[in-house]
Amino acid sequence: QVHLVESGGGLVQVGSSVRLTCTASGRDFSSYAMGWFRQAPGKEREFVATITWRYNTHYTDSVKGRFTISRDNAWKTVELRMKVLKPEDTAVYFCAVGRTTYDETYQTVVSDYEYWGQGTQVIVSS
Repeated sequence: QVHLVESGGGLVQVGSSVRLTCTASGRDFSSYAMGWFRQAPGKEREFVATITWRYNTHYTDSVKGRFTISRDNAWKTVELRMKVLKPEDTAVYFCAVGRTTYDETYQTVVSDYEYWGQGTQVIVSS
């Protein structure tokens, strides 16, 4: 049974930094892309960042230069380091595992992912 658990969210100040961690269990994810999405109140879930099985990364434009995605296959974790946070970064953040193995394309839509965590909320207060 595949299980993803996000942690690290909370209430933070504008301009601060937060690190989100997603811990996976149930199988080996090293050959799959991992991604982070977010969903703000009343909005659709949107792509934030992805990391391929070869550790190549891709970000949505609004977070480039501020967010960094990384993965540790030995510990089955994927992290999202966020800095210079803005009020518009407020959302529930979800991690996800891709559907296909050894895929080097950047997976940026919800349907690219098969498994999802329950989410962790980040609130950026001004």
